[in-house]
Amino acid sequence: MILDGLVSVNGKTVRELGTKVDSTARVMVDGAIVRVRRKIYVVLNKPRGFICTKHDPEDRNIVGDLLPIEWAKALHPVGRLDCDSEGLLFLTNDGDLTLRLTHPRFGIHKQYRAVVVGRLSPGDLRPLTAGIEQEGETLRAERVRLVSSNNSHSVVELELGEGKNREVRRLFEAIGFEVERLQRTQIGRIKLGELPLGKYRILTEAEVKSLLRDAQ
Repeated sequence: MILDGLVSVNGKTVRELGTKVDSTARVMVDGAIVRVRRKIYVVLNKPRGFICTKHDPEDRNIVGDLLPIEWAKALHPVGRLDCDSEGLLFLTNDGDLTLRLTHPRFGIHKQYRAVVVGRLSPGDLRPLTAGIEQEGETLRAERVRLVSSNNSHSVVELELGEGKNREVRRLFEAIGFEVERLQRTQIGRIKLGELPLGKYRILTEAEVKSLLRDAQ
C-alpha cells in the first residue's frame, strides 16, 4: 500500500517503507483515517478440551468460542495451555504485553496445581527443582509443594519460570508419574481466584500495570 501511494502522514503521501510515526501523527490509508485500536485484556478460566489458537482446520473447540464473537476475532491467546489442561489464560490484542508475558527473558512466573496418579513423597519431588534433562532441554520448577497424598492420588503445587511446552507433565513423566488433572492458577500477580470454569473477566487497569511492572 505504501509503494502504491495509498498511505499518507499528516497530509503527505509516504512512499518509503519503514517510515516511523508517533502517536500524534494523522495517518490515512486510501483516504480513511487509521485509528488506534482499544487495547483489551481478558482473563479466561479455560476448560479441558479447548485449544489455544484463533483458528483450527480440524474444527475443534477453541478458546475464542468462549468469548463474545467480536473479541474472538480480535484477541489472541497469550501463551498456551494444552488441550487437556485448564485454568488461567490471558487473551489480548496487545502484542507488547504478549511478548513480555511469554518471552523467557522477562521471567514471569506461573503457578500450577497438578493432580497426579499415585502416592508421592517430598523426596520424589526433589528432582523437579533440581532440574531434569530431557530432549536437549532442562526442565525445572522454581518451587514445588506437596499439598496432599494418598494411595490413589497426590496433589502438588508448582511454580515455573519459563514454562516450556508441556513442562509440568514432562517433569512428572520423568520421575515416573502421570498427571491426571492440571490447572494453571496464577500468572505473575494475577490469580484465577473464584472465576468459574469457562467464564472470563476483564483485567483491571491496576492488574495490567502490575504485569507490565513485573515484566521489565
